[in-house]
Amino acid sequence: MTDTRRFGGRFIIEDSKPEAVVTPEDFTEEQRLMHHAASQFLETELVPKDAEIEALNYELTVELMRKAGDLGLLGADIPEAYGGIGLDKVSTTLLAETLARSSSFALSVGAHTGIGTLPIVFFGTPEQKSKYLPDLATGTKIAAYCLTEPASGSDALGARTTAKLSGDGKHYILNGSKLYITNAGFADLFIVYAKVDGDKFTAFIVERDTPGFSVGPEEHKMGIKGSSTCPLFFEDVAVPISHVLGEVGKGHHIAFNILNIGRFKLGAACLGSSKETIELASGYANTRKQFGQAISGFPLIAAKFADMNIRTFALESLLYRTAGFIDDTLRLSDVEAGEEGESSAVDEGRRAAKAISEYAIECSMVKVFASETLDAVVDEGVQIHGGYGYIREYKVERIYRDSRINRIFEGTNEINRMLIPGTLLKKAMKGELPLLQSAQTLQGVLLQPMPLPLFTEPLEKEAYRVGQAKKTFLAIGGLAIQKLGLRLEQEQEVLCVLADLMIQTFAMESVLLRTQKMQGRNGSRNAEQAELAQTMTVVFIQEAMEKVEGLAKTALAALESGDGLQMQLSILKKLMRAPLVNTIALKREIAARVIRSEQYVV
Repeated sequence: MTDTRRFGGRFIIEDSKPEAVVTPEDFTEEQRLMHHAASQFLETELVPKDAEIEALNYELTVELMRKAGDLGLLGADIPEAYGGIGLDKVSTTLLAETLARSSSFALSVGAHTGIGTLPIVFFGTPEQKSKYLPDLATGTKIAAYCLTEPASGSDALGARTTAKLSGDGKHYILNGSKLYITNAGFADLFIVYAKVDGDKFTAFIVERDTPGFSVGPEEHKMGIKGSSTCPLFFEDVAVPISHVLGEVGKGHHIAFNILNIGRFKLGAACLGSSKETIELASGYANTRKQFGQAISGFPLIAAKFADMNIRTFALESLLYRTAGFIDDTLRLSDVEAGEEGESSAVDEGRRAAKAISEYAIECSMVKVFASETLDAVVDEGVQIHGGYGYIREYKVERIYRDSRINRIFEGTNEINRMLIPGTLLKKAMKGELPLLQSAQTLQGVLLQPMPLPLFTEPLEKEAYRVGQAKKTFLAIGGLAIQKLGLRLEQEQEVLCVLADLMIQTFAMESVLLRTQKMQGRNGSRNAEQAELAQTMTVVFIQEAMEKVEGLAKTALAALESGDGLQMQLSILKKLMRAPLVNTIALKREIAARVIRSEQYVV
C-alpha cells in the first residue's frame, strides 16, 4: 500500500516516489481482459448502431445498456453482495476510458453507473441497496441524477424544489422542477434533491411512475445528441419516507461527494476521446495529400501531433495517479474500519464516500485539465482535417461538438478552479495539511542565494523544476494570504492563478513520476517506451514551467507594486532558472512516432 497519508493536496508540499504512483503500465492481466471485453462490446454492438444511437433512439439505448449490464459493464462500482462486481477505481477508470469512443452512449452509461447509481451504493440503507442495486447492475432499471434547476446552476444549494412531510408522516410531498437531466427520457429511477421545509437540503429516490412526477421534452443540444436530456416536474409528488437517501438535511454531503466522482470519471471519458482524436487525425493526415505529399509530412502538421500526444500523456498520467490515490485510501479505510469494528453496509458506503472526498482537490484538477486537454486536442484534430473536419460525415466534427459540454457540467471549470485552492486552505485551517507552515519556512529560503545545480542524470533537471514549481505556488500563496487575508476568497482572479499553478504542478509531477517508474522496468520494449516518455516529459515540463512563470507574474502584479514587486520578480527569476532544450527537435521525434503508428503512443 502506498503512503498517501489519506489527505489530498499533499503533493504541493511533499515529494512522492515513482513507486508510490499507479500508472497504465501497472495494469493487471484482469484489467486488460476487462478492457478487451469492453472494446469488443464497443466494436460489435455499438459501432454498427452508432447512427441510430445518435438519432436518440430510446429503445435501442436501453437495449444496449441492458446488454452492457449482462456483461458486467454496469456493475463495476456496485458491490458483489448487490449483484455488481465491485471493481477498484483504476479498473472502473479504464472501463470509462474504453467506452468513451461510443460518444453519447458513453454519457448515458456514465450518468447511470456514476452519479445515478453511486448515491445508493454509498449512502443507501441495506433495504434500499437490496431493492435497487441488483436491477441497476443489470440495466433492468436505469438511473438519473437530478440536481440542477432553472434558477440554480452552479449554486447547487440554492435549489427551490421543496419537500414537506405529509400529515400522516408517511410521505414527503415534492414540488418544483429540475433541468438538463441526463437519461431523463428513459430512466426508471431518479436521485432528486429538494429542501425539506424549505431549508433542509435532502436527497430522495423517486421512481418514474410516481403520481405527479413528469418528464418534459428533449432539449435540442449542440452535442451529445444521442443522450437524453430533459427537464423534470414535481407536482405534489408523494415520496415514501423510506426513500429518503441518507439523512434529512444532509443531502449536500451526498451531492458533493458524488460530484467528486463525476468529475474524476469525466476525466476518463476525455482521455478516451483524446486518444480517438489522435487516431482519426493521424490516419487522415497520412492519406490526405496536398502539394504532392501527405500532409503528415509537413512540419507544422506534425508538430500538432506532438502537442496532442504530449497533453494526452499528461492527462493519462495524472488521471491514473489519482485513481491509485483513491484506491489506496479506500483500502486504508477498510483496514481501519476492521480494527474499529465497523462493518455494516451503510458504514462501508459512507467510508468510501469519505475516502473519495479526501481527494476532492485532485478530482477537480482532473476535471479541469481533462476537459481543457480534450478541447485542445480535438480543436487541432479538426484543424488537421481542414474543411472536412467541419463536415458531419467525419467523426472529429462530432467529438468537437460533444467536447464542449465537459467544461460546463459536473461543476463549471470556473467553479472547480475556485474549489481547488479553497479546499486546500480549508484543509490547512483544519490542521490536515501544514500548508502555512511550509509557506513560512520557504520565505527565508527564497531570500538566500539559489545556485543552479549541475544536471548530470536523466530527468534530474525536470525533477528540480517540479520542486521549483511547488516553491512558486507556496511563495505566491503565502503572499496572497499575507496581503489579502480573508479577502482572498473574493479575489477570484488570484484564486484562479493559484488553481492553475496547482494543476500545472500536479500534471508535471505526475508525468515525471510515471516516466521515472517506467525507467525502472527491464526489457527492450520497456526501454523504448521509457525513452519516448522521457522525451515527452522534458517537453511538457519545460512548457508547463513557462506557464507557471506567466501565472506567477500575473499574481505578483496583482499583489505587489513598486520595490516590493521588483523584489518578488527577482525571487521568481531565481526559481525559474534552468537550461532550455530544443523542443522543436524533440517534438519532431514524438510526432514521427505518432504518424507512423497512427495512434496515441507511449
